[in-house]
Amino acid sequence: HEGADWDAFHKQIKEAETLISHEDFKGALERYEKVFNSYDFVFSRDYKVAAQLAFYLGDKAATFDLIERGLASGWTLKALKKEKFLSPLQKEPGWTLLKNNYDSLHGVYLNRIDPMLRDSVHEMFKRDQKKAMGALFKIGNSAQEKYGTEKFAPHSEQQMAQLFEIMDNYGYPGERIIGNDYWMSTVISHHNSISEEYTKKDTLYNYIRPALKKALALGQISPYEFSMIDDWRIAVVSNRTAVGYGFLNAPLSGTLSETNALREKAGLRSVELRNKLVDLENKTGMNLYLPDWVIGKIEVEEK
Repeated sequence: HEGADWDAFHKQIKEAETLISHEDFKGALERYEKVFNSYDFVFSRDYKVAAQLAFYLGDKAATFDLIERGLASGWTLKALKKEKFLSPLQKEPGWTLLKNNYDSLHGVYLNRIDPMLRDSVHEMFKRDQKKAMGALFKIGNSAQEKYGTEKFAPHSEQQMAQLFEIMDNYGYPGERIIGNDYWMSTVISHHNSISEEYTKKDTLYNYIRPALKKALALGQISPYEFSMIDDWRIAVVSNRTAVGYGFLNAPLSGTLSETNALREKAGLRSVELRNKLVDLENKTGMNLYLPDWVIGKIEVEEK
């Protein structure tokens, strides 16, 4: 529902994650449940984390219930089977029931998303990947910059024009609307990383950024997508010298509070909380679905 407070949603998820970092799994699960019961859309990663907490606590009924809710929000049976931490469930009687119910649960997800819009965004993503491959085969920075400005930029400007149209008519095409959370963010991230010279002069991202912020406030884009897109822009324009979200450039100890303020504004956990959660993943074997653009901890550099 449009009136939902998504700032509050992300804040409560961070509170649950803080409880996880303190190994208060019961408290964390209660917090997740409270959030799930208050919103008519939930990002599937949150169901995945909550299901693992329930399993860790030995509550199989709650585990299967959360998995079902996750499947109804777009988690696939194929992906679930690959979830190592939950694999013992495949020997449980409830697993057969889950498999039998999968089509109807997946049907709930399919009824929520816009399949035609999903297809057209997927086409944009495929066009983008094809064009981005061209840059990989240009040896040396100047050849890549030339390709970026002469070949990639005109293509990217068309893609952005198409995005403006989509956002005017539907909102941001992310997990909530099309059930995918990286096709469009990849397209915009590529636009933001054409070249330093191009990105400095670019007005298209500045034009669409307020609409992306609005999409964040409406739960149409996740904090992960928004911050990744924005981080590319910051890194490229400043030649990796400005303070960003800590993904593309290692944050500095002297400006860590600025990095965390940016992250908080987007609804993301602090660098310190992320790093505590990485420790907890290693300790328990759970997968807390942290962005894997940085593998493991975000290292803070002393400067």
